[in-house]
Amino acid sequence: MRRFFASLFGQVVAALVLGVVIGVVRPDLAVALKPLGDGFIKLIKMAIAPLVFGVVVHGIVGAGDLRKVGRVGLKSLVYFEAVTTIALVLGIVLAYVFEPGRGMNVDPATLDAKALASYTDRVGQVTGTVDFLMKLIPTTVVDAFAKGDILQVLIIAILFGSGLALLGDQGKPLADSIERITNVLFKVIGFIVRLAPLGVLGAVAFTVGKYGIGSLKQLGVLVVLFYAGVAFFVFVVLGAIMRAAGFSILKLLGYLREELMVVAGTASSDSVLPQVMRKLERLGIRDSTVGLVIPTGYSFNLDAFSLYLTLATVFIAQATNTDLSFGHLLLILGIALLTSKGAHGIPGSAIVVLAATLSAVPDIPVIGLVLVLSIDWFVGIARALGNLIGNCVATVVIAAWEGDIDRAQAHRVLDGDVPVDTTAALDAPIVTARPA
Repeated sequence: MRRFFASLFGQVVAALVLGVVIGVVRPDLAVALKPLGDGFIKLIKMAIAPLVFGVVVHGIVGAGDLRKVGRVGLKSLVYFEAVTTIALVLGIVLAYVFEPGRGMNVDPATLDAKALASYTDRVGQVTGTVDFLMKLIPTTVVDAFAKGDILQVLIIAILFGSGLALLGDQGKPLADSIERITNVLFKVIGFIVRLAPLGVLGAVAFTVGKYGIGSLKQLGVLVVLFYAGVAFFVFVVLGAIMRAAGFSILKLLGYLREELMVVAGTASSDSVLPQVMRKLERLGIRDSTVGLVIPTGYSFNLDAFSLYLTLATVFIAQATNTDLSFGHLLLILGIALLTSKGAHGIPGSAIVVLAATLSAVPDIPVIGLVLVLSIDWFVGIARALGNLIGNCVATVVIAAWEGDIDRAQAHRVLDGDVPVDTTAALDAPIVTARPA
């Protein structure tokens, strides 16, 4: 028992349970603990942009072959589109089979539009393919890092890494310096990760204290259906993809249990991005592949988010007695394929992207979003978990596809023959994994 609580996993579990207890017993104190969760996530986000830049640049220079980098990027995008499309279709199927909104008979005129004002004002951030593509281009290099926009930083890193790789020996001193700075950032993240139990305690206590333990009862069918849908997607869809690649989804989840617990407590996959990248490298995956797939996946491979997008859209249509034709469903699917790609990094992203999707389907009243506002945090937990797992699976699969994974090393780690602690992994220097 002492060994369990000495581990980060045990401390996070204890913090999660303690947060629920405080939220029930002392809701006033629980609400006051919110800064613990917010502060932890801000500390992690503080280092993410320069860390992604360093890992991607180091990976590209280490890869040596720019054609290979381009090939990995192209395969990643193809994989992302295929898997997120499956998730979008699954959301529609679940909504039509179980009809979670049927019988609610909500009159849109009775809903309070003020609750949506802060979200609908930001709809322009995610609508339009051209606008989305233009948003990928940073105004300046400094602006991308200042805003912490991962996709913009990724584009800068790819361009910079490609240029540095073309310099050959002339660029080696700079490449070595970037590697050393990146190793320092991983050590800094290692310090911050030790605060994860406090972050989880604050986030969970605040939620239970503010909304009550019974908050899940409201619109409970939709919440339960979404959690079941994410579980089905992870264990069946992603499980089948992992088996095809020669690995077990259950073993991968066990390997990432500490990170998954932190995400469950904070409802944010950003909170573990650096740890996940390092643990995937320890799995035997080449760092250039990890550096390209994970950051890109955070915006292009939102599996659970995509599932929720179509499920919630059809739910709102059912709740407001809006009849949808097959043409409407195809339109929802097509719009969601675009809007889901602009979700990461936007405050209240789920509601904003839902508003953008509904705005493109005039038959469904946008005001219906008020129905899902109260449960957004709870479904956000499953969204964050599903997105993180989907990106980790994508990295393993694409690495196997490219031959960039040491399979023997991966099986040893997943089988528990090579114990890897999160903080220890973060403290270790970068070593480019070479496939066997």
